[in-house]
Amino acid sequence: MKCTCCPVHKIAGILILVGALNWGLVGAFNFNLVNVLVGAWPIVERVIYIVVGLAAIAMAFMCQCKACKTDK
Repeated sequence: MKCTCCPVHKIAGILILVGALNWGLVGAFNFNLVNVLVGAWPIVERVIYIVVGLAAIAMAFMCQCKACKTDK
């Protein structure tokens, strides 16, 4: 089963992967990569977390996206 996703869902998948890796680092080593990269700008850090959250919402509705097609 091959899934062909629209660009929005491809970007959302990458953002979710990055977010999951960051939370894995926080849980395992108490190391927040987002904070290390943009720690001087707390508003940017907050925006990054919001964008990753929106990506998760976009992926939740992936099955209803008309632009995404599944080839069987």
